[in-house]
Amino acid sequence: MMPKSYLTASGRNQDVKPGAERQRSATIKDIARRLGLSYATVSRALNNKYGVKPDTREKVVAVARELNYRPNAIARGLITRRTQTIGLVIPDLRNPFFPEVAAGIETAAEEMGYSVLLGSSDWSEQREDRYMNLLVERRVDGIILAPVHRISDRFAMPLPPDVPLVYVTSAPAGTDAGYVVIDNKRGGYIVTEHLLSRGYAPVAFLGAENGSDTGEARREGYRAALEAFGQPYDAGNVMLGPFTRAGAAELIHKVAAMQRLPRAVFCENDDLALSVIETVLSLGLRVPEDVAVAGFDDIPWAGMHTVELTTVAQPIHEMGRRALRMLIDCIESDCNPSADVLEPRLVVRRTT
Repeated sequence: MMPKSYLTASGRNQDVKPGAERQRSATIKDIARRLGLSYATVSRALNNKYGVKPDTREKVVAVARELNYRPNAIARGLITRRTQTIGLVIPDLRNPFFPEVAAGIETAAEEMGYSVLLGSSDWSEQREDRYMNLLVERRVDGIILAPVHRISDRFAMPLPPDVPLVYVTSAPAGTDAGYVVIDNKRGGYIVTEHLLSRGYAPVAFLGAENGSDTGEARREGYRAALEAFGQPYDAGNVMLGPFTRAGAAELIHKVAAMQRLPRAVFCENDDLALSVIETVLSLGLRVPEDVAVAGFDDIPWAGMHTVELTTVAQPIHEMGRRALRMLIDCIESDCNPSADVLEPRLVVRRTT
């Protein structure tokens, strides 16, 4: 499930257009009149406020559906000074990991009465800044950002103080904003530990050349595991290149041509791992008999019978939900930014 409104670089929304016919929507007064309740009680029930009995709330919701009630967002915004809209910027729509994060955010947003405006930075800091500005112009109540390679909270245009920010998947060191991330260093450690305990050596690391904090932390975990097993850290076994499948394939072809293929490869994410598997097989080699491969993220296809990738699982959907709840807390009450660091989990499959 993806957010229903996608923000393009021009600032326009790409939405499913409603039908041409319109009919008068019911109002809170209509519902109150039908049930013999006060306007205030119906309003509290529809907005999940305290002081309404569960059976009363159920009756209100049932009649609201029957009468095709739709809240008037403009009128509500004039009263609350909110748009009930959240901005979300992610770096990649092609990698299944980020759409799954977005799905978790939208699920939680819908439950809490918010809609989501989504933009994809396509791994460009300039696009990321542009989307942040567009979202502020759209008067979103808050922003969730899965950053590209951000090293600080400084944006091209500073965020207004009344627009809270929450990072998800990674966050700049020393940020004042709240964030929800996985313990990436621990994840890098446990997957490298697994490969070494299986007797695979040398173990190489394959990742992005202009690494993010996330990639750097995973490589730190890799290095720590090598040290724990008394294995030397060899810069020649750290393969860095473009953060794409094509980039990963090129790196494997390069080391194969030099006859320096490692016994195992820990990839910074599952998307790169898939490319490594495909490339190794195209060279006439076997996985894991000749080259073992492990990834990170446990995206949906990682467990498919044609792949069965060993990887580090992140609670991707839950990560999105937690980021949304953290942001709503900042919007609706005093904001006390917090760090929510989730534990990674090793998933062992056929590729190791």
